[in-house]
Amino acid sequence: MGSSSPLTRRNRAASSVFLIFLCFFICYSDSSNAQSSPVFACDVAGNPSLAAYGFCNTALKSEYRVADLVARLTLQEKIGFLVSKANGVSRLGIPTYEWWSEALHGVSYVGPGTHFSGQVPGATSFPQVILTAASFNVSLFQAIGKVVSTEARAMYNVGLAGLTYWSPNVNIFRDPRWGRGQETPGEDPLLSSKYASGYVKGLQETDTGDANRLKVAACCKHYTAYDVDNWKGVDRYSFNAVVNQQDMDDTYQPPFKSCVVDGNVASVMCSYNQVNGKPTCADPDLLSGVIRGEWKLNGYIVSDCDSVDVLYKNQHYTKTPAEAAAISINAGLDLNCGSFLGQHTQDAVTAGLVNEAAIDKAISNNFLTLMRLGFFDGDPKTQIYGGLGPKDVCTPANQELAADAARQGIVLLKNTGGCLPLSPTAIKTLAVIGPNANVTKTMIGNYEGTPCKYTTPLQGLAGTVSTTYLPGCSNVACAVADVAAATNLAAAADATVLVVGADQSIEAESRDRVDLNLPGKQQDLVTQVAKAAKGPVLLVIMSGGGFDITFAKNDEKIAGILWVGYPGEAGGIAIADVIFGRCNPSGRLPMTWYPQSYVEKVPMTNMNMRPDKSNGYPGRTYRFYTGETVYAFGDGLSYTKFSHSLVKAPRLVSLRLEENHVCRSSECQSLDAIGPHCENAVSGGSAFEVHIKVRNGGDREGIHTVFLFTTPPAVHGSPRKHLLGFEKIRLGKMEEAVVKFKVEICKDLSVVDEIGKRKIALGQHLLHVGDLKHSLSIRI
Repeated sequence: MGSSSPLTRRNRAASSVFLIFLCFFICYSDSSNAQSSPVFACDVAGNPSLAAYGFCNTALKSEYRVADLVARLTLQEKIGFLVSKANGVSRLGIPTYEWWSEALHGVSYVGPGTHFSGQVPGATSFPQVILTAASFNVSLFQAIGKVVSTEARAMYNVGLAGLTYWSPNVNIFRDPRWGRGQETPGEDPLLSSKYASGYVKGLQETDTGDANRLKVAACCKHYTAYDVDNWKGVDRYSFNAVVNQQDMDDTYQPPFKSCVVDGNVASVMCSYNQVNGKPTCADPDLLSGVIRGEWKLNGYIVSDCDSVDVLYKNQHYTKTPAEAAAISINAGLDLNCGSFLGQHTQDAVTAGLVNEAAIDKAISNNFLTLMRLGFFDGDPKTQIYGGLGPKDVCTPANQELAADAARQGIVLLKNTGGCLPLSPTAIKTLAVIGPNANVTKTMIGNYEGTPCKYTTPLQGLAGTVSTTYLPGCSNVACAVADVAAATNLAAAADATVLVVGADQSIEAESRDRVDLNLPGKQQDLVTQVAKAAKGPVLLVIMSGGGFDITFAKNDEKIAGILWVGYPGEAGGIAIADVIFGRCNPSGRLPMTWYPQSYVEKVPMTNMNMRPDKSNGYPGRTYRFYTGETVYAFGDGLSYTKFSHSLVKAPRLVSLRLEENHVCRSSECQSLDAIGPHCENAVSGGSAFEVHIKVRNGGDREGIHTVFLFTTPPAVHGSPRKHLLGFEKIRLGKMEEAVVKFKVEICKDLSVVDEIGKRKIALGQHLLHVGDLKHSLSIRI
């Protein structure tokens, strides 16, 4: 191209700016107003002829309505309902429906079913799940779900969202390197199960109390034993998780079972990986056998996105695409995220690999879910949530709940000499340093939406005291640290807050970590700043997984350490409230923090939970791990002092056996956790209560999580200890109260044996709450 004069260049630049502005205006206007009404079927008001169809008759039972609809469809139309972008059938008044929306910790823009616009520019963004789980507050899990579903319905009513959400992620956080551990409720099966059912109930339950109606449809994922994304060349698309039956039933399956049995979840998503050589989405035992057979799923089973394609192309599990389609549908898969089944199911039918009845069964499960959502009941504005709209998104109450969830989750790990909370009157200048000190998007983690607004850590702290700020690194990778400027800042301030850690460039979907060290030069930055600081130094870790911060734990110059997860849109408010004592921290770690030496000797691909002395394998999670920790599951400090004393618990539980029971005549280590003896214990039936008096001996109000653990007898590779229950209690200074736990003998005191059967271990069980220990004997 030839040269041009400056004037011509300016004119061209002005024209370009105008065109860009015009395009933005048109696109923005279009996206803001493209659709102002929800997608729904059976618009009898607009098309009275639809009233003649049985599937549009709300007076009929859902099963009859679904059967009527399926009978009216051609095979090709049926196949169109096996995929996430379900084809509409205009002749029957059924529009195209997009199944894929996400709501992990707020309505998300991930997935094509949800959009933000001028009408609804953002939604409440709660803390990433791992931090919410750290609250150990089941009522909070449900409250967040309820707000998210309200905002989802509000967005649906203006054509910006769907009704089916592929959340929550309830996989066990088995390995600290897993990039998606941030999305989960942690490493403990009980906590994960209670989170799963609580969040699902919040999303799904309607204000009518009708269990067969859904506010929105939740989905528990990724079923099952899924927790390797991309580690040293091993990726989730080809990974075969080798899992023994004991670990499967004891660790990996409980959260999914709770989702279905306790939460009545509308959907389960099968994962990419294989389990013991079979792709989960093509395993009839896992799908039809367990989810639908044993657990009685009332809903649909969906594949992870393109996982049917993956089992054919990446895993080479079948020779042809038609075989992949058939094997998945026959195994019990109802819906394919992606288009694979839409492309290859006809060939599978033609080849005789799958029959039309199996397709009818699959789409019937999908239609039943949409029936429960009211999708076939006509205009949603005439239904229970029809009045919701943009005014119900990002309300002050919803945003306050996001801030409170972060406050409840933040974990205080170190507080030397009661340095915290800081006094806002004594601190005249606060140095705020670190690559995560003034971040926005980092705070909300992945599977995020556009938040209502952000309050960064720096903004939160600056709202209380005068601050000076330096990032110290250009990003969390921290290839170069500006140590000189950072130390000068800390040397001149009355106190210093360092905000470090990770973001999605370090840990994320398709990105596992290879070590547990703070990235790049962060450790050096922290150490040098602590050495130079004039006043107390507080270390704030923003991350999903844990780090080996032994150096900081042992550094006398670092007075306090806080883990704040990815704390959501209001993270900065919560961090400042904890640091300055407006909130007394009550969060507890939902996962073990291991030393770097752990990951140096343990491959991420070893799925075994239990230790193996023969090869030095140390086991995983607090339930089985035998090595040293940096911080332990359940760790967390308060600004006050709580103590426990035992009020009530049995010393002996005697199980009554039938006359002909084999254990009457021979020595038994354990009994099956089913049978008449489970209902007929001498102690008073199938359960007993443990009463714990909790006392706040400090000078301020606080919230305390009471954990009831048990250490069972050492049989069947039983856990070193495991969580039986947890309760939150709020106590004023010098106040006390009694917390009661109901312990079901055959459910709570049983362990899983080597072949996956639940057994009651006979002998001494040790119950413990904090430092309190109580021995309980189970005999026959």
